[in-house]
Amino acid sequence: MWLILAFLSAAFLGIYDSLKKKALKDNAVIPILFLNTLFSSLIFLPFIILSASTDVLDGSIFHVGSGGWEVHKYIVLKALIVLSSWVLGYFGMKHLPLTIVGPINATRPVMVLIGALLFFGERLNVWQWIGVSLAVISFLLLSRSGKKEGIDFKHNNWIYMIIGAAVMGAISGLYDKFLMAPESEGGVGLDRMMVQSWYNIYQCFMMLAMLMLLWWPKHKETTPFHWDWAIIGVSVFLSTADFMYFYALSIPAAMISIVSMIRRGSVIVSFLCGAMLFHEKNLKAKAVDLALVLLGMIFLYIGSR
Repeated sequence: MWLILAFLSAAFLGIYDSLKKKALKDNAVIPILFLNTLFSSLIFLPFIILSASTDVLDGSIFHVGSGGWEVHKYIVLKALIVLSSWVLGYFGMKHLPLTIVGPINATRPVMVLIGALLFFGERLNVWQWIGVSLAVISFLLLSRSGKKEGIDFKHNNWIYMIIGAAVMGAISGLYDKFLMAPESEGGVGLDRMMVQSWYNIYQCFMMLAMLMLLWWPKHKETTPFHWDWAIIGVSVFLSTADFMYFYALSIPAAMISIVSMIRRGSVIVSFLCGAMLFHEKNLKAKAVDLALVLLGMIFLYIGSR
């Protein structure tokens, strides 16, 4: 069951990335990010209200748990981590081809493993080292592909932003494991719907502050904002993808390493959309790079079983 949910989450995540690219085209980033957090919050607000005031959702997968600051402080930190990743990722994606952003984002499971190696003292087996090596090679090849489009990985701030977004995303994945794991296993044991519902709401308030303090005072001097219906689609598909992701993690047999790798399979959907909808260039070389990333994911999967 958790594997099916992980694959569905990957598919929805790929569509989310494609809609995000469309929404960001010649558009202001901060208002779009605020609206995305607002619409995502509105999706989950009814579940919060119904769970707190009625017993309609009791026992269902949509029930939102309750708790005080002792648990909400963990969710606030989750919101900060995710929002940092989103801000970096949105700005980077606006200025880069989707067929370059996708493969870079697909290296997040590698970053999770490296983080576990550096900070938790874990040791990688042979299969995992092969997967990490393939991911590094694919990244180097991707930088060569980017140069053909005038994108220098060493001196391009947007590339650094996408890499930063991927790093923060990897940190978020490790933190999710900590939040969802039961206390008996060293985790916090938080309710998954509580995490997803409230971190969206906290993000919305954070983005409102950014909108009013950073963007609005200078909005006439920067890229103007225009409405795009893809903005709503971004919130709907992301919320659905995350719901399936958190649901998968809540199943006792689920393995975060496997779920994370499958979820990065969303790059296939976003790559195809970049090719067919946005008519991006140099696809053959990027397809080879993507194939190496996916092959690396397979080795990581084998090594993590």
